[in-house]
Amino acid sequence: MGTRLKVLSVFKELHRTRMAVFKDDSRTLTAARLKINEEFRKNKDETSEENIQKMIKMGSDVEAVLRQGVLQMEHVGEDTLLLRPRESLLLENVPYCDQPRKRS
Repeated sequence: MGTRLKVLSVFKELHRTRMAVFKDDSRTLTAARLKINEEFRKNKDETSEENIQKMIKMGSDVEAVLRQGVLQMEHVGEDTLLLRPRESLLLENVPYCDQPRKRS
């Protein structure tokens, strides 16, 4: 795949991830869209293949962090937050224990 296509692919993937991660939060969706577009626009005239590859890697890493590490929470009361995990973050058959294990 050519460099131009890789850049476009990362750009699109970041926007898809933004839409999933910040679903129903218009302010954050807009801020993320503006930031993604700004970063790509800022570097559109880059010609160094090495720098372009580094930026592609960084964009892919950012996308992975957003997809794997960001959770939506909403204030539903003065001292209460509602967690809205995406289905892709939910794990099945993972044992959970309220009590910490005792060291032997």
